[in-house]
Order: sequence, then C-alpha cells, then structure tokens
Amino acid sequence: MHRRRFLRGMGAAGGVAATTALAGCSAVGGDPGYDVGMMASAFEPTEVTVAVGDTVVWENTSARGHTVTAYEGAIPDAAEYFASGGYDGEMAAREAWADEFGGRLENGDRYSHTFEVAGRYDYVCIPHEAGGMVGTVLVEE
Repeated sequence: MHRRRFLRGMGAAGGVAATTALAGCSAVGGDPGYDVGMMASAFEPTEVTVAVGDTVVWENTSARGHTVTAYEGAIPDAAEYFASGGYDGEMAAREAWADEFGGRLENGDRYSHTFEVAGRYDYVCIPHEAGGMVGTVLVEE
C-alpha cells in the first residue's frame, strides 16, 4: 500500500519537475511564497528569525511526505502549540502519524503558523526525525 502511494507521488513529482523546467526561471531571485522548504530530509533553512506576530509558512518542496511538529518542551511556556494537522500536543501528533500518517504534508502542501510569543521554537518532521530533520524558529520582540 505504501509502495503504491510512493510511486503515485513520484509520478506527480516528475510531472511537476517537467512543468517547472519548461516554465523557466520565474522564481529565481523572487519570493517563493514560503519561508521554509521541506527537502528530502531537511528543512531549508534550518533556522528562521521572525518578529512577534509574524506568520511562518512551510512548503513541502520534495516528493516525500513530511510533518511540521513542535517539540512540546522546546517552545516558550506561554506559546501556542503548533503542528501540521492541527494537533493540540506533541503526543497527539505522534500518535496520529503512527496511526494514519496524520499531519502529513504532500509535495506542494503548505502549513503556516503565527508566532505570538517571543522565544525559541524547535520543531521536527516526525518521519525523518532519526535523520536529523529538525528546525528552529527564533521569534524576537
């Protein structure tokens, strides 16, 4: 079952790549419309700095499924928890991923979160955590 989903995704990614190649260099030097890209096994950039009240947008720019999942113990105490899929906590996000790939972002999918409290926010892609796919948002006053 997972193999079929993977192959289907690879076919779609190939079509997107071909279309992008034919479209030229429209994004070169321009704003891609997101702040953090999700590569095969890394967030790019791994760290972003924003101001209180700013919204960060993540986009899955790879053919692999990813999540954006805050480490519950690595965000400011007064901060709102965030995770793709809208889970209220890290345990719920991890259980949803384990059960049915909950919170999964496919190629081209976006997730955004507005940061209202200054501080450091560490987050992870659950399926690629062992490979070191972690990121940080630094929110300044």
